[in-house]
Order: sequence, then structure tokens, then C-alpha cells
Amino acid sequence: MRIIIVGAGAVGSYLAERLSSGGQDVIVIEDNEARAAELQESIDALVLHGNGASVHMLEEAGAAETDLLIAVSSSDGANILACYTGTQLGAKTTIARIEDGELREGADRLGVDLVIDPSATAAEALVGIVGLGGASELIEFAEGKLVMVGARVTPNAPITASPLRHLRVRQAEWGWVVAALVRDGRTIVAHGDTVVRPGDHALLMTTVDRVDEATRLIGVKRRHIDRVIIVGGTRLAEITADVMHEAGLSVVVVDEDAERCRYVAGRHPFALVINGDPTDPDVLAELDLGPKDVVLALSGWDEVNLMGCLVAKASGAGMAISRFNRIAYVSLLSGLGIDAAVSSRLMAASAILRFVRQGQVEQVATFSDTDAEAIEIEVQEGAEAVDKSLLELKLPVGVIIGGISRNGTTFVPDGSTVVRPGDHIIFFALPRDIAESSTIFTA
Repeated sequence: MRIIIVGAGAVGSYLAERLSSGGQDVIVIEDNEARAAELQESIDALVLHGNGASVHMLEEAGAAETDLLIAVSSSDGANILACYTGTQLGAKTTIARIEDGELREGADRLGVDLVIDPSATAAEALVGIVGLGGASELIEFAEGKLVMVGARVTPNAPITASPLRHLRVRQAEWGWVVAALVRDGRTIVAHGDTVVRPGDHALLMTTVDRVDEATRLIGVKRRHIDRVIIVGGTRLAEITADVMHEAGLSVVVVDEDAERCRYVAGRHPFALVINGDPTDPDVLAELDLGPKDVVLALSGWDEVNLMGCLVAKASGAGMAISRFNRIAYVSLLSGLGIDAAVSSRLMAASAILRFVRQGQVEQVATFSDTDAEAIEIEVQEGAEAVDKSLLELKLPVGVIIGGISRNGTTFVPDGSTVVRPGDHIIFFALPRDIAESSTIFTA
């Protein structure tokens, strides 16, 4: 597939790396010359310096022969114009990142086939993570009936007691499967002999009614939260304030920009808005933080978010979640007391990757510290997998089946489970194995 990406910011550069490494023909257009040169050195793709909304630039990029144009610059207007121009030149499909609600209305009439709003998606994800308490991921598949839960394994967690095969044998009924572990920056696709260690980032697939059971295995306990303290006055912070208020939680917003505080207070009268430095222990001390408080650091600065979380935990907050832009920071979170991290970059990537792999693919999830993906795909009549057990499929070693949805019933399979046409299969795979695995389930 030939793909043009307009904008090489956090979302665009991440997508360019993922898609080019996956064998797609990627061309990136970036108007910042230094950023364009830096990206060209790091990815196997053509990077052009120029205005991605201009006819000349899109012609040079080959828009007439392009299957997909993705406009993810920081400007909503530029993204819409890029999609409109690309469509006029012959681009088959377009995706635009648009955050302004008024601009989203009618975008389809201007050549935009799919609109993504990473901040809104991230805010909804935060509700689930806060509700569970201690989890770093809570991703729904099969219309919410299957859930992938991610978290750091705590010391003495039940799942560390023995190899996974032995742990399953001891449980009369099990409804979970460990898809993968991320350990010291390395992804381990879990199998029966795998031994989970404290500190591992574990990714478990389970049915929605067994989420509590699965998280207890990792050592995560559901917490009762009364109040949410939001660091920063960004758009993500505003949307999150609204969804947390709707969830029945008290909301406090802390930002050191006085003008921004007045703006947020005017738009969200239910929230207590404090003008102060969120990394200053004295400011947070005035809030008398306790175990029923969760701090969501959602400013636009990674350093402020990380420091704000650390200060909040030291001040007594029960839970701290940090927004991040630079993925390199994620490896620093383990052991620092930060409970989870969210990234609008990853939210956007998941939505776009799902679109790139459209067809039978229903859902795609990406993760902060591994390049592996979780994919939901519908099994087609005549596919290689039909009427075969999972053991007979001989899937690549980097693939594990996490769940199946069949005729309204969802379950975690074992090796004897036979694949049927119409099944929705959720599998976890390393990048090198995604294409091969997908073809097994499609005709």
C-alpha cells in the first residue's frame, strides 16, 4: 500500500516508523526542515520537506497513485486542506486528525473519509484505567466482551508462583491467558513454560466478567477513588475533566498559567481550578492528598507530567497516571511509583492501523513499550484456519491467540479449540508475524 503522511510530529513520525517497518510504501511530508532531515535518518521511507497541503507538494509525493493519505499535523485546517487536495489529485482514501468539534462537522464533504480525535479517545481510556486502579492498559475487543488488561506485576503476585502451565492446572476454571510480557525492554510472547517475574509488564486477555480475577493474578487491586486531580489545562485535560465529572468524581485542575485557569474555570464550573505549579510540593500539599485521590498529569510537557506524578505520590496520592509524548520515557516509569501512562500518539496509531488493515480486521491495539500489536480479525469462510484446532494451525512462535467471540459468546481458548467461520479471533503478534498470521484467518 502506498501511504502519504502529512506531518512528522509525535503521531506522524510514529506512524511512519510503524508502517514503513511493516513493508508499506510510505512518503512523509513535513514543513519543518530540521525535523524532516532527522526523520529521514531514522526510517526507511521518503521524507519530503514542504507544505503537505499544497498541490505541488502532494503531486511530488505521488498523491495520484496513493492508496491512503494521513494528515496528522498540529493544524486541523491544514489537515482538512491536505485531504481535500489529495482527494482532488486522486488519493483513494484520506484520514485527518481534527480536534475542533466545529471543523469535524462536514469534514466528509471536504474529502475526509475518517476523522480521528486522539484526545477524546485517551480521555475515555482514562476512565477505565482509573476505575480499575493500577492497570496501565484496559483495551476492549469483541464489542467490549473481551478485555486486554496490562499492568506491572507486583512482588508476590499469584501469577509469579510457577510456570503458567502449572498455574492453569491448579485453577478449576480459568478465563484468562497471558499474551505477552515486556521485560527489560524485550517482548516475550508467553507460553506454558513462561515464568512471570515481579516488575514484568504483563498483558492478559480475559472476558469482561473476569477482569478483577485477572488483575488480582498480577497483583493489582481495585481502588475506591473519590477525587481526580488533573495537572495541566490542555484540551485532553478539559475532556478528561468532563468525563470524570460524569463518572461521579470530584475534579480539581492545577495549572500555572493564570489565563488558562480562568478559561478552564469558565468552561467547567464543576471543577476546582487552582493556579499554581503542579510540581511544587507546597501546592499539592494544600490538597491534602490521600489514598482515594488519583492524579492525572495531562499537560503538554512530559517532564512536568512525570515530576507532577512523583510529587503527588510522595504527597500521599493513591494513584498517579502520566501522559507522555516521547516513548523513550516509558521505560523509566517502572519502579518510579507512576502507576500508568497514556499517549494520544498510541491512540491515534491504533485507530489508523486498524484502518490500514481494513477488511476483516475489527480492532488494533498498540502499546507503549513494545512494537507488538493485538488484533481482532474475523475468520472468513474458506480460510486456512477453518475447522482446525489452534494446535493444528502451527502459528508463528511470535503469535498467541488471546480470545474468541462466536455467535454472541466470548471465551479464552485452549489448544483444542476449533476455529469456525465468522469467529472473531483476537491475537497478539510481533510485527514480523502479523501479515502471515492474518492470512491464516482470511480467504
